[in-house]
Amino acid sequence: MGSFAPVREYIDSLIHPSAKQDTLTSSRHRAFIAPRLLGSLTALAAFPVYVSLRGAPSALEVVVFAWLIAPILIAYYLSRTGQFESAHVLSSLALTGLVTAVAVETGGIGSFAAIWLVIVPLEAALSASRRVVALASTFAICAAGFLLVMSHLGALPTGVPLAQERAALAALGIISASLYATGLALGAESLARTSFWLLYAEEDRYRLLARNMTDVITRHAKNGTVQFVSLAAEPLFGAKVQELLGHGLFERVHVSDRPAYLSALADSAARGESRSVEFRVRRAASDAPSSQFVWVEMRCRAVDRALLEGAGEREVVAVMRDVTKRKEQEAALEEARAEAERANDAKSRFLATMSHELRTPLNAIIGFSEMLTKEGSMMIDAKRRHDYAHLINDSGHHLLSVVNGILDMSKIESGNFEITPEPFAPRRVIAESAALLGYKAREMGIDLVVDLPESLPELVADKRSLSQIMLNLVSNAIKFTKRGGRITIGACADADNLTVLVEDTGVGIGSEDLPRIGDPFFQARSSYDRHHDGTGLGLSIVKGLLGLHGGDMAITSKLGEGTRVAIRLPLDCGAARKREAAASTPRRDQITVDASENRVRISA
Repeated sequence: MGSFAPVREYIDSLIHPSAKQDTLTSSRHRAFIAPRLLGSLTALAAFPVYVSLRGAPSALEVVVFAWLIAPILIAYYLSRTGQFESAHVLSSLALTGLVTAVAVETGGIGSFAAIWLVIVPLEAALSASRRVVALASTFAICAAGFLLVMSHLGALPTGVPLAQERAALAALGIISASLYATGLALGAESLARTSFWLLYAEEDRYRLLARNMTDVITRHAKNGTVQFVSLAAEPLFGAKVQELLGHGLFERVHVSDRPAYLSALADSAARGESRSVEFRVRRAASDAPSSQFVWVEMRCRAVDRALLEGAGEREVVAVMRDVTKRKEQEAALEEARAEAERANDAKSRFLATMSHELRTPLNAIIGFSEMLTKEGSMMIDAKRRHDYAHLINDSGHHLLSVVNGILDMSKIESGNFEITPEPFAPRRVIAESAALLGYKAREMGIDLVVDLPESLPELVADKRSLSQIMLNLVSNAIKFTKRGGRITIGACADADNLTVLVEDTGVGIGSEDLPRIGDPFFQARSSYDRHHDGTGLGLSIVKGLLGLHGGDMAITSKLGEGTRVAIRLPLDCGAARKREAAASTPRRDQITVDASENRVRISA
């Protein structure tokens, strides 16, 4: 095989550059040039040997050997122009001319050379062109007709070879035609083999791509049934390829996303346009007890009708990929945007609230202090002076409480608020906190009831924080309870926790505002039309202090009926904080309020 390499390289160098770009076209040009070039050169090289053995050649023999130059010229024409069909037409015409000339000199239609006319259309078949085959067949038929007519009219030369010589020529014609036909068959087989391997290699490349692509390739009928699915579907859907064929994939699509999935396929099939859709698909994970849904992006387009001749309906090819992470990122970005908007709203509420809460006491302090500085000209008596000083004092305390609330909330959120756990009796702290606000409740005509059991266990927590929690809760209840209302304070304990309930019959909180109660500066009513003063930090501070102790808060409320706030504190906040720090997820028990008995239950 190595000895033929130079010949093959030389023949390949004769192929026109335009034919080298395609493997099949290059093989056809090589199959055309090689036998004509090698056969003609071999025959020409044998001409001197033929002359030395036979003697002086006849005119016919000279014509035959001269014709051997024609295939070489035609091969050169193909190598220069790349016109494959034209070269085949010239070759068929040259072969037909030679056979006709030999047959005219050797007996017409009965000549040994006439059989070569059958070879002409067979040779043209290698061109893979119907036009070339038709022309070659026309050449052969016309030549055969010409020989037949000339033989019938007796217009052919009268010299007929002897019987022995005619038999030799017939044998030579048959053998040469058979050899030539064999060459044509080998060429056809070579082209067929080349076409097969090219097709196999092309299919193998597509199979390699389909098997190694992470994206899933599917082929669908117009009604959405899957006719083909690549192996990449198995890790994506957690199912075998056979399970996804037919309606298998459709049955895994989320019910609410099925209309969009089918619409994309139907539009692509009907309109021949590309479509893109995102939907959820059930994935059956082998290591999970139950299936989960993943987000999939599908881009589909209709298959070209020219590729599906005779197909009754247009099919659709789709490419799917897992976009779950992208959807999660989009959700995270949306949540971040919403959080930024909430922060911006909180800032606006803070500015609006602080504008009201700070200006009101400051205006009172400035106004009444200016009046006191001009008491001589305004003739202010002792009683009015006392009242003004009392108002200035109240305004100053209110301003101080607002500033303290802001500072406490800032410390809690920044993690700089320190608590000092110590053992104490919680019943006394709760009762004292209620007593501090009892006078204010009586002034507003509100009945404040404290119902604490004597058996409350000792609590290890920050005493000041518990007092502040109770003051904030009770003052908040007083603020939103109308005259004639009632506020009840109760408590209970179990082996690990103390739970305190503050219940009022006030205005209540709407269900749309209830989830945001406890956010800094949030108030159920707008800052511009609310009927009660306050910064909206009371419950936020309560929530923050409870969190520092490892506790939590639950609120139930209904507009016009009142609000129940239940807080839970561990009996030993130091141990509880250590357990939460060691655990990956802090414990959060569920606080249940029993309205019928005004009791609080804790369930894990």
